Amino acid sequence: MAVKDPTAVERANLLNMAKLSIKGLIESALSFGRTLDSDYPPLQQFFVVMEHCLKHGLKVRKSFLSYNKTIWGPLELVEKLYPEAEEIAASVRDLPGLKTPLGRARAWLRLALMQKKMADYLRCLIIQRDLLSEFYEYHALMMEEEGAVIVGLLVGLNVIDANLCVKGEDLDSQVGVIDFSMYLKSDDDIGGKERNLQIAAILDQKNYVEELNRQLNSTVSSLHARVDSLEKSNTKLIEELAIAKNNIIKLQEENHQLRSENTLILMKTQHHLEATKVDVEAELQTYKHSRQGLDEMYNEARRQLREESQLRQEMENELVVQVSMKHEIELAMKLLEKDIHEKQDTLIGLRQQLDEVKAINMEMYQKLQVSEDAMKEKNEIIGRLEDKTNQINATMKQLEQRLQQAEKAQMEAEAEDEKLKQEYMNKSGSLQKEFSQKEEQLIQLETDLKIEKEWRQTLEDDLQKEKETVSHLRVETQEIINLKKEFLKLQEKNKQLKRICQDQEAALQELASKLSDIVLFFRSKLKIEDIKEANKALQGQVWLKDKEATHCKLCEKEFSLSKRKHHCRNCGEIFCNACSDNELPLPSSPKPVRVCDSCHAILIQRCSSNVP
Repeated sequence: MAVKDPTAVERANLLNMAKLSIKGLIESALSFGRTLDSDYPPLQQFFVVMEHCLKHGLKVRKSFLSYNKTIWGPLELVEKLYPEAEEIAASVRDLPGLKTPLGRARAWLRLALMQKKMADYLRCLIIQRDLLSEFYEYHALMMEEEGAVIVGLLVGLNVIDANLCVKGEDLDSQVGVIDFSMYLKSDDDIGGKERNLQIAAILDQKNYVEELNRQLNSTVSSLHARVDSLEKSNTKLIEELAIAKNNIIKLQEENHQLRSENTLILMKTQHHLEATKVDVEAELQTYKHSRQGLDEMYNEARRQLREESQLRQEMENELVVQVSMKHEIELAMKLLEKDIHEKQDTLIGLRQQLDEVKAINMEMYQKLQVSEDAMKEKNEIIGRLEDKTNQINATMKQLEQRLQQAEKAQMEAEAEDEKLKQEYMNKSGSLQKEFSQKEEQLIQLETDLKIEKEWRQTLEDDLQKEKETVSHLRVETQEIINLKKEFLKLQEKNKQLKRICQDQEAALQELASKLSDIVLFFRSKLKIEDIKEANKALQGQVWLKDKEATHCKLCEKEFSLSKRKHHCRNCGEIFCNACSDNELPLPSSPKPVRVCDSCHAILIQRCSSNVP
């Protein structure tokens, strides 16, 4: 026995159940004879079967908290594939009682059945199998032929009119269980086969009529669109025809005018031919004389251009030097800014860097003087170049006037030659020889005019180059002036920084002097306090008499004129002036005071006992 595929068995079972539920729903609805409500049992069983069919082979999707397996995902695709389904999707999302995707899918199925477009929506899904593969496995019912069969069976549900209230129902918590007892056969069912056949024939006729109506509506709409487009194109063609007729009438009038003007021009040109022959010969002679003068002018212009090119090279070299100077100035200014920031930290570094800035400023001043001298020379060169360009412009204007006269003569001669050729073609050979000579002369004139045009173009190119050089030099002079202004600004900044540094140095010196005075004052106060404490400790002690104190207590030498006695008022000890060198500055006395080595009290000078 061959083992059958379980998925194929499942698909076959679901297809049979769908057939039974759709057939039973149609038969019961026709026998019921009115619109169906949501409490109608066959209708509820139909929705349960449709859920099972749509859930078959559905892929499990991982959500944030758990695994999710709902049919709302593929039903949402219908909105993108079939624009009329947007209303159903929007109304399902706006329903307040629905919280789960399964409840939204159940509401969507009920609304589609009420619109009688469930078959159309599901057909759009089955066609797009690439999109369905994201939600269903390859063996699912919607991916196989059974899905197409179910969609075909759903077309028969268009006979039924359903009036379902979706808003109040609890669609999230419904349990989808198929009741097989409704589809078991009974004796009444066997007896009513003929009636079922008649109903099926009526349903088929109704479906056929509905499909014919749909096709006719589509053809009528397309025919209306074609009629509108044809009417628009017809009106456009009528307008274009009227415009074309008007244009033809205008062109005919212009043609008549041109022909009359052409005859008048021919009469006039015949009279002018004879007068222009004499003028051409005189102009040829003057042209030969003027050509020699033009050669001389061209040679002079070439010499001037060479000189100006040399001057331009020199100016470019000077500009390169100035650009390098500018870069050096910028680097020096950057270094100055860094040095100024460092100078604010320490006064010693400020003084050293100020000397460096002074040296750099001297170098910059010398470079500025050199650049100013170069600017003066460049301004003189620019003035010379402007004078030369003015002279060349004057010569070019004279040449243009002569060329215009020659071109006019050439045009008149060409017109006269063409008319003479047409009139005297049948004359004798002598006239032909004269015409050939005149043609040769015209060719010579054309060649001369071409040469003059080429000279003129070369002279114009040279003038444009000179103008470009002059404009370039002007731009460079403006850059040099801007550099000068920047240098002056930097000098002013440097002066301001120097002033700030000097002010800071003076403030620091004042602070140092005040701090030294304050330190001395506090030291003297501390020593005075120590003396007072020693005096308190030595109160009650008796001073030695001068007669008894003959030797110094520290050095044990005898007192004399050079070694005078100094008596401590607290401890009573007597020292010589050599041993009592500890001096204390007091703010009240201009001279320092001698202090005792043992108690730090003030010593009193006394005469020695052996000195009168």
